[in-house]
Amino acid sequence: MNPNTPTQATDPTMANRAARKPKDYLGIAARGFAMGSADVVPGVSGGTMAFILGIYEELIFSIRAAGRPEFLRALFKLRLREALSLLNWPFLAALAAGIFLAIFTLARGLEWLYTNRPVLLFSFFFGLVLASVITVSRRVPKWTPALYLALAAGGAGAYLIVGAVPTQTPEAWWFLFLSGALAICAMILPGISGAFILLLLGKYQYVLAAVNNRDLLTLFWVAAGAGIGLITFAQFLGWLFKRHHDLTVAVLTGFMLGSLRKIWPWKETLESMTDRHGALIPLVQRNILPEAFNSEAIVALGLALLGVLVVLAIERLANNQR
Repeated sequence: MNPNTPTQATDPTMANRAARKPKDYLGIAARGFAMGSADVVPGVSGGTMAFILGIYEELIFSIRAAGRPEFLRALFKLRLREALSLLNWPFLAALAAGIFLAIFTLARGLEWLYTNRPVLLFSFFFGLVLASVITVSRRVPKWTPALYLALAAGGAGAYLIVGAVPTQTPEAWWFLFLSGALAICAMILPGISGAFILLLLGKYQYVLAAVNNRDLLTLFWVAAGAGIGLITFAQFLGWLFKRHHDLTVAVLTGFMLGSLRKIWPWKETLESMTDRHGALIPLVQRNILPEAFNSEAIVALGLALLGVLVVLAIERLANNQR
């Protein structure tokens, strides 16, 4: 094979759907639970978790099918059985069940950890993402100078995005819709957190409170924007995987590498602001080393190591299954 020829990715959805047994979807739901857990935390991407867990490309192609003309024609003509046959719906349903279960059961606990024990929370996620950079990079069979350049570009882009400053923004329905659309696009990009995009848009705590308080109207507008954004963005990502697979993986690996800036556990806040609800929001932070090698630092390093071991164990399990 010519090393300059991009690798073609095949659509994995139908082959996987045919090979799965009903009990396999419990594993898909568990992966969704891991994605939902990550999505609640600013700086950690559900897309990263999908990459770590080996379902990223199937997720993109499955979502992409919902925007294809043949599916939309069948849906508009109310040929529901035909429409469902065109979707990898068992996979999406199991994954969505796990995601929503995580969001509604862990949101309050993760919100508490994010506020009160951020070093421990981010230490674990730092280990996860650091190890996943290595494991995901192995999906490129041969690295070329062009791919290393794409890796660097992705890393630089994510590094700059996660260093941006949050703002205060309106709470009108149209902005909630827009926030959902932008957040979901980031959410399926490894390394760029949808929760962090909400934080940049001044809507993270607002949406998290809506989840905890069951504010269905707010959640409806955010979810509507997320649904539209997800289907449209998946078309572009699916096209990239089919036409430029290795280049796409290189850029996404760079995104994860650049995102380590945001999830480094120890930070010093240089500027902060109080939002309209009285919550203190850091504006400018810099990464620092722990002040002392105390019990918190030891636990944090242990959690980071646990994150690394979890990723390596998942990769080994996936290799054994293959």
